[in-house]
Amino acid sequence: ATIEGRKILAGNSKLMNMENIDFSDEQIDSRGTVIYCAIDGKYSGYIVISDKIKEDSSLAIKSLNDMGIHDITMLTGDSKLIGERVSGAIGIKNAICGLLPHEKVEEIEKMEKDMTGKGKVVFVGDGINDGPSLARADIGIAMGGLGSDVAIEAADIVIMTDEPSKIPLAIKFANRTRKIVWQNIIFAFAVKGIVLVLGANGIATMWEAVFADVGVAVIAIFNAMRVLNFK
Repeated sequence: ATIEGRKILAGNSKLMNMENIDFSDEQIDSRGTVIYCAIDGKYSGYIVISDKIKEDSSLAIKSLNDMGIHDITMLTGDSKLIGERVSGAIGIKNAICGLLPHEKVEEIEKMEKDMTGKGKVVFVGDGINDGPSLARADIGIAMGGLGSDVAIEAADIVIMTDEPSKIPLAIKFANRTRKIVWQNIIFAFAVKGIVLVLGANGIATMWEAVFADVGVAVIAIFNAMRVLNFK
């Protein structure tokens, strides 16, 4: 750009080399994306742009580990240095860096093939580039506050507060909900089965039939309301 008659360049090292600008990157803080700057063909400095680690990220990883979820991998398009620094800071042991969007999807597919048992692959992301991975994973979780519209649309779960620590809470909530659902299903089938047998033998009356229908439905609803008391 030309600003007040002066030629301003801002870009990566390739741009500096292309413009034959002498610069040195030996002492540069490379904890983020480096933007080199030059004014009128002379190197003037650099800017480092990096993502800020969410305050509760470490808590989220610790909570997942406490729940028995240890196979956690960080998939990022950032450089290896940045990726390993961030993953180490929040307690993630595995980090695969320098990935393009389609390469993230490929990594997820590899995880699904290598998986044993009844596990599920969960992907957490908030950027436009995370859209394909969120859609491909068994369960996609997006951040609803600062997350892109593409990520939110592709995700199965949206955390509106942008707090990764809510992920373990969502898992606990889902487990409790599933438990209550199965309680209702088993209870309903059991009662209806008993009344059917009694009815076939001429023992059950109309009142037992009403209880097996309406009564079971009311009890199941009250049991399901226990989900609202989850803390």
